[in-house]
Amino acid sequence: MSVFDLILLSVALAMDCFTVSITSGLIQKRLVLRTMLITALMFGLFQGLMPLIGWAGMSLFSEALVRWDHWIAFGLLAFLGGRMILSGLRPDDSENAFDPTKFGTTLTMAVATSIDALAVGLSFGCAGYTTFTSILLPIIIIAAGSFLFTVVGFMIGVFAGRRINFPVEIIGGIILIGIGVKILIEHLTA
Repeated sequence: MSVFDLILLSVALAMDCFTVSITSGLIQKRLVLRTMLITALMFGLFQGLMPLIGWAGMSLFSEALVRWDHWIAFGLLAFLGGRMILSGLRPDDSENAFDPTKFGTTLTMAVATSIDALAVGLSFGCAGYTTFTSILLPIIIIAAGSFLFTVVGFMIGVFAGRRINFPVEIIGGIILIGIGVKILIEHLTA
C-alpha cells in the first residue's frame, strides 16, 4: 500500500472515533484538555494496536476473529449506547450517569471503535507485510489519524454541546447503537 492509501485507510478507520468523540464532547459541553487528550490517546493507541494484534494473530485466530469481531463491536457499542440512553432518561441519577471522563468508559469506547482495525490487521498479513518494521508505518498512520479525528470530533462536540439544551445522552446513545448496527450490517452483508 502507498502512503496515500494508508492515509485513506486511516481516515476510514477514524470515522467511528470521530463520531464517538463528538458524542463525548456533546455530553461534556466544555473543553477539558486532559479528558480530550486521554480520549484521543486511547483511541489512537487502540486503533494502532489492533492492526498489530490482527497482523500478529492472523495465522492463529483469523477465522474466529472474522466471525466474531462485528458482534463484539456491536455488543460494546450497544452496551455503551444503552447506558447513555438510560442516563438521559434519568438525569437526576448522577451515580449511574454516562461519564466519558471515566477511564472504564473511555477504554470501552476505544476497544469498541477499534474492532474494525483488528480485521484490517488480518488483511495486512495477506498484503505482504511480513515483518514488524514493514507494519510499523501503517500502524503509526492509523494511530495518528484516529488521534487527530478524535481531537477534532471532541472539539466539534463541545462547541455544539454548548448550544444544545436537551439531553444529548439519548442522542449520543442512539448514535453509538447506530454505529454498532452499521458495523454489524456491514459485516453480515459482506
